[in-house]
Amino acid sequence: MKVLPFNDYDLKTSRILEYLNNASRSLAELKGFANSIPNQHILINAITINEAKDSSAIENIVTTHDSIYKVLTESGFKDGAAKEVVDYRSAVWHGYEIIREKVFISTNILVELQAMIEPNKSGIRKNPGTNLVNSLTGEIIYTPPQSESEIRDLLKNLEDYINNYDDDIDPLIKMALIHYQFESIHPFYDGNGRTGRILNVLYLVLNNLLDSPILYLSNYINKNKGDYYRLFTEFRNENNYEDWIVYILKGVEETSKNTIELIKKIQEEMESFKSEFIEKLPKVYSDELLNSLFFEVYTRINYIEQSCGVTRQTAATYLNQLVDAGLLEYEKVGRESIYKNTRLIELLSKF
Repeated sequence: MKVLPFNDYDLKTSRILEYLNNASRSLAELKGFANSIPNQHILINAITINEAKDSSAIENIVTTHDSIYKVLTESGFKDGAAKEVVDYRSAVWHGYEIIREKVFISTNILVELQAMIEPNKSGIRKNPGTNLVNSLTGEIIYTPPQSESEIRDLLKNLEDYINNYDDDIDPLIKMALIHYQFESIHPFYDGNGRTGRILNVLYLVLNNLLDSPILYLSNYINKNKGDYYRLFTEFRNENNYEDWIVYILKGVEETSKNTIELIKKIQEEMESFKSEFIEKLPKVYSDELLNSLFFEVYTRINYIEQSCGVTRQTAATYLNQLVDAGLLEYEKVGRESIYKNTRLIELLSKF
């Protein structure tokens, strides 16, 4: 298998540079827009939930927003697919915290993230027999390196490439090559695709193209899955690196624009919700309570206790008044009382 850097490739063709310019501009707009708004943590939380769902769907782990949120409330609700999605989101945040502290992406970090995504199949492959299969057709499209020693050597080569700032290759082009190389190495028994997609956003943060993990290509890949597999195969078999890079750059541009649109919609929904909240329950309203209702679209009484610094009885009263006012919906999950922000759930499910 070919090792990085791919010095024999012309990474500055006019076509690549055209798409690079578009992607860079859109990504910079997203970064600036995200940094200009209040309550960033609320928006990032919503975006990472959507990403976790979309990324898992690529691996045919299909669930609903409703099930994901029920698992997040830790109410005892059991749904295997939703639990995997929640584990993915936890891995995103864990990776983000690590690279903010270390400013470095290592093989060990990737192994750690994969173990969070696939705790029962964690660690680098030690036994042969792994193949990459097109989930659309069931066809074997690629047999990755089989020996553990070769896998570890390739990961070390990838790690060096990720953390090398001395070349003059634009980080977005490098991200496309890093994604291809990681998926080609396919170092784990399971969770490679999801780990690789987390690597994408962590690499953007590492290179200061984003300040927080808010750009994810999973929705784009899901919508263009046939092209993804075809171009992956053409890159490997025919050295068609240009089309692969362009595909990723187009994904960055499209996803940046979609993410800005989603953030705007969430802001609009918060403002609409706030106006109705103040109108119907002026004595109950507070910014802290509003933010809590949008941080997780499902909330529990103890969440409001903690976030608003009120007694359990007061928190329960607030939530029940919000239900009576038509701003939240109540649901019993096991022994837990859950309060749903259905407007936000519906909004997120459209993206």
